[in-house]
Amino acid sequence: MEDKDKKSVLEVLLFLSGEPFLPSAIKDIVELPETEIKRLIDELMAEYRERNAGLLIVEIANGYQMVTNPEYAEWVKKFRSTHISSRLSVPALETLAIIAYKQPIIRSEIEQLRGVNADSAIKTLLDKRLIKIMGRKEVPGRPFLYGTTREFLQYFGLKDLTELPTLKDLVREEAA
Repeated sequence: MEDKDKKSVLEVLLFLSGEPFLPSAIKDIVELPETEIKRLIDELMAEYRERNAGLLIVEIANGYQMVTNPEYAEWVKKFRSTHISSRLSVPALETLAIIAYKQPIIRSEIEQLRGVNADSAIKTLLDKRLIKIMGRKEVPGRPFLYGTTREFLQYFGLKDLTELPTLKDLVREEAA
């Protein structure tokens, strides 16, 4: 394997790691001597610095980590303040699925279907703007009605709610 390919593999590993990656751990994966790994990463670090890249490789805690370039911190802050985290808990996903298929729906109906309290999941989904309050149900207590948002469609790559898989689709996928 040429140095260029080795560097690409190291970049991928550093990108995926998300935390300081020790040369000894890298060695176990790429099967290269630690001295060669250090040389290649040092070259990568210099290349990133030379072109003032948006990402940098830095040496942290006796390992290497890919980080954002501090010069672009302003853009990272803007992104983080508007970006929806891609991680949803299982309870949040269950709650979201119920809302998507049964909307408009009130909290007690969600809790009846799930069999557990849905307060936390609903709050998370509201915070991530995947659901919204669509109004109030005309029953005693006038509870909020929840439904999905445009961000929900965007998050799951759907044109509209008709593109949600049907029960038949899901059963077919499981059987395959």
